[in-house]
Amino acid sequence: MSEAPVPILMYHSVAAGPNDATRDLSVAPEAFARQLSLIADLGFAPVGTAALAAHWRSGSPLPERPVLITFDDGYEGVHRHALPALAEHGFAATLFVTTGWLRGPHDTGGGLDTMLDWDQVRDLVAADVEIGGHSHTHPQLDRLDDTGLRSELILCKEIVSDELGTVPASFAYPYGYSSRRVREAVREVGYAQALAVGNGLARRRQGPYALRRVTVRRSTGIAEFERLLQGRAIARTFAKDRALTKGYAVARRTRQAGRTAIRSLVHA
Repeated sequence: MSEAPVPILMYHSVAAGPNDATRDLSVAPEAFARQLSLIADLGFAPVGTAALAAHWRSGSPLPERPVLITFDDGYEGVHRHALPALAEHGFAATLFVTTGWLRGPHDTGGGLDTMLDWDQVRDLVAADVEIGGHSHTHPQLDRLDDTGLRSELILCKEIVSDELGTVPASFAYPYGYSSRRVREAVREVGYAQALAVGNGLARRRQGPYALRRVTVRRSTGIAEFERLLQGRAIARTFAKDRALTKGYAVARRTRQAGRTAIRSLVHA
């Protein structure tokens, strides 16, 4: 069983003309095509999330240089632009769907741009794209009470199962936020592994419910992308992101402590 770290690439939208809400985390179709060509040229072999977790759990075989290509939310460009490029190389990928954002009978109207419909998701499944859960309405899961948390996880899982006929094995935390309570709930609901963000390489010691990913965004040039694949200078690349994340985490904990104190006074 290999203990070597693995790059897990986190994409969102692949779009020529994204809207303002998704622009920063979108990737232009031509840039995405160049990135896939580089993956192939460097000898990396894309695998699904479940395959990586199974290798670290039980030693099932993996290619020599595995990499994961993952997409969050469920933007229509994953079908329009990413799917043909993936198919050209024969690459596997994982799409984590926010079920209440996809077009169709479960749509809550919260999607940030044009979203996939379920027929397009089925096309992706047929092309070796693993479908995982990403909640139903994309909330900050660690700020929900236990009932709300389980509802988001279970509804997402049930909708994916009903629409595709297979139970999703993998999950990705909206915004990358989790806590011990959230991770335990994800496990109890039946997901076998889950991805965070963290902007670092994934390692077995992180555990199956806190695997890290690296963010690919519209500003990611091809030289930077190669460094991410090779695991070089990641800390420097994401230094600003980590500083902002750390500051925001402190603010969120402070707000949470305030709400807890208020609830204690109310029920005293």
